[in-house]
Amino acid sequence: MVLIILLALAGIPLLGIVWIAIFGSLTTVDGLFISLILLAMSGILGLTALFEAKQRMFPSAAKPGASAGGRTSAAAQTGSLRTGRVQDVAFFEADVGQPNQSIVILSNAGSPQTLVLEGDMRNALPVGRNVQITLRKEGGSNVLVNVSYS
Repeated sequence: MVLIILLALAGIPLLGIVWIAIFGSLTTVDGLFISLILLAMSGILGLTALFEAKQRMFPSAAKPGASAGGRTSAAAQTGSLRTGRVQDVAFFEADVGQPNQSIVILSNAGSPQTLVLEGDMRNALPVGRNVQITLRKEGGSNVLVNVSYS
């Protein structure tokens, strides 16, 4: 349905160009610029329709790391699992172009674990709560995937 709507919307600006050509104002500056704008609109909607068709025809090629059913594999979903009570969360803002980081200290029955996570974790990991978190490595830093509170 979306594909049909996109193709119809891509055709409407082309009809505008035909209208401009029929009534002879295509050679004027106004006609030229309106035609270029309409061509750009038609091209954008046409490319969107093309990408939508490609995604429907080849679902595994459209999303890297996805299986044919559209779900991520179990190996991609699972990551490093850590449990413990949140002792402290310190947030550090990085320079422009660098990811912000949070340092989280989890305490277990044994020694505390120090984790460096990408992003602001102050709201996701409240101090004093027992948590079970799932992490994954992405670009050399830990990214929080899931949090379970107990």
